[in-house]
Amino acid sequence: MHINTNYQNIAETYLFSEVARRLREFQAANPEAPVIKMGIGDVTRPICKSSVEAMKKAADEMGTAEGFHGYGPEQGYDFLKSAIASYYVKTSNVKLDLNEIFISDGAKSDIGNILDIFSDDNTVVVTDPVYPVYVDTNTMAGRKVTYLPSSEENGFVPMPNGTKGDIFYLCSPNNPTGSAYTRTQLKEWVDYANKTGAVIIYDAAYEAYISEDDVPHSIYECEGARTCAIELHSFSKNAGFTGLRLGYTVVPTDLEVEGVKLNGLWARRHGTKYN
Repeated sequence: MHINTNYQNIAETYLFSEVARRLREFQAANPEAPVIKMGIGDVTRPICKSSVEAMKKAADEMGTAEGFHGYGPEQGYDFLKSAIASYYVKTSNVKLDLNEIFISDGAKSDIGNILDIFSDDNTVVVTDPVYPVYVDTNTMAGRKVTYLPSSEENGFVPMPNGTKGDIFYLCSPNNPTGSAYTRTQLKEWVDYANKTGAVIIYDAAYEAYISEDDVPHSIYECEGARTCAIELHSFSKNAGFTGLRLGYTVVPTDLEVEGVKLNGLWARRHGTKYN
């Protein structure tokens, strides 16, 4: 019997758990001190009434012989995927096939789960500072992780600049810096990935906050992105769904690695380990 020794290469506790522990200790020692919480990105307002009523209705249906339906489709219900596809057209003028949209229990889960379809000997590149899940999930698998500095010197939008890597994590708008790639900057990343044969894992969890015309809501607004990018989305920000676990991942049918379509690999993984 052997353990996965890669787990010994990460911190014993998750970053946000450590932040919460320190906060509890500080508040216990300083009960009168005002605290602005900037740790885990939780919401502070109740879930909207329409969502609550819809969930009640769905639960009631499952309690009747006529409404009970057991397991849902492996990749998610078409009514939800159709709504997501319509949202893409509305916000990005991007058209997606329903079989390219995979409903899941949140973007955070898929950040780690998507790695199942990639070999452990791939080199991963992340920006620094970075959402810790990108690093920890790859370290757990034994992958080499390298860093691209994100600082005032580069406007907090690091560019490829010849960086060698197989999987690049980009988050725009970024967590934690708040910076966002313009369409021109993101197109440069897309061109670089296609040129080098790399895959971009594009975290768009915060896209609902974009208001600038030159900042894309989706990486697929850039020509060529369908052959190099996987996009992750979460409802926890724009719908206040933290704790309810709902998100989705887009894997284009055009995306191939070594002649193998990643859409098919993800569909098989999703149907086996998630559904």
